[in-house]
Amino acid sequence: MQNKLNAPKIVLFGAGNVAVHLADALVYAGYQIVQVYSRTLESAQPLAERVYARAITNISDIDLTPDVFVFCLNDNGLVDVVDKVQFSGQLALHTSGTMPLDIFKGKTENYGVLYPLQTFSKFRKVNFKEIPLIIEASSPRDLVNIRQLAGLLSLKVIIADSVMRRKIHLAGVFASNFSNHMYLISEMLVKQTGLSFEILKPLIYETTLKAIESGNPSASQTGPAIRGNNIIIDKHLEMLSSLPDLKQLYNLITDNIIQSHSNTTII
Repeated sequence: MQNKLNAPKIVLFGAGNVAVHLADALVYAGYQIVQVYSRTLESAQPLAERVYARAITNISDIDLTPDVFVFCLNDNGLVDVVDKVQFSGQLALHTSGTMPLDIFKGKTENYGVLYPLQTFSKFRKVNFKEIPLIIEASSPRDLVNIRQLAGLLSLKVIIADSVMRRKIHLAGVFASNFSNHMYLISEMLVKQTGLSFEILKPLIYETTLKAIESGNPSASQTGPAIRGNNIIIDKHLEMLSSLPDLKQLYNLITDNIIQSHSNTTII
């Protein structure tokens, strides 16, 4: 593979949230995205125009002259697209937190992973320099190249194998996806009082900030479960009697908090 600083050209596969933010970061770092592939032109065209690239929807139209192919695709379709691409020595990277490194094995000699540990939405800007990039490579030479690329995008580059990366992804699901679902539930419950989600924002902000600043979520835990206040817990369960799924969820989380603070195994 050529030095990316001398010939920084990339074909980007995907046009979703990860692709949009990664494309912006790559262009800002000096890389040129020459093509954006997606299944539909409606998806590929906006991102291609954003980074002055060509939008394509057919695998056969892929330009084979760039040095790097970056796959920002849903896990369900990633392997299928990779299997259809005819590589010619490119460095192939995927951005998945769960897919193994070796999905490229037998397709190209140079491959790896560039997984950004962040939640992305098209309507929100992020500081890519602050996003941890989890990298993995098929060889020491590729690791040098991937580390160089990642280092131009972020100040936080972490080397991890596929098993470790999956564990990091799982932790991220709990920290981000599940937390956000709790916000959804809390919004639903507070609306039953005639108030809006706005009233919960200071509480959410302080809870998050406390966990981040202390670096110890265990020490930051508050609430009836950790205090062993069964009277409040029973009242809450009674209030959820008409919502059996939420009642079960409340019980599971409460029990898990109690267990985790009594030195018993969580999982």
